[in-house]
Amino acid sequence: MLRVTIELIPGGYEPMRRSIAMMCIINNSELADLSDYLVCATEGPNKLTGAKARLGECVVRGHARRQPVWALLAKACEEVMKADFVEL
Repeated sequence: MLRVTIELIPGGYEPMRRSIAMMCIINNSELADLSDYLVCATEGPNKLTGAKARLGECVVRGHARRQPVWALLAKACEEVMKADFVEL
């Protein structure tokens, strides 16, 4: 499993750092050369826009595992952008 955490650091001031989103990428293909991945993404509430915290899931299919991790992350992000989210 890969876990990606997105942190907001207002003005680069570390004491104000907070996590605003997280994504877990889970291999569902027993580490096959071409693997499918379950992607779970959560976002915290956004005070600026008034959006509530939400959760979304999607799948990345047929990813070649020999690619750099950034290729998988890019595919996961692309699928998450199309996912149906539910408010928490």
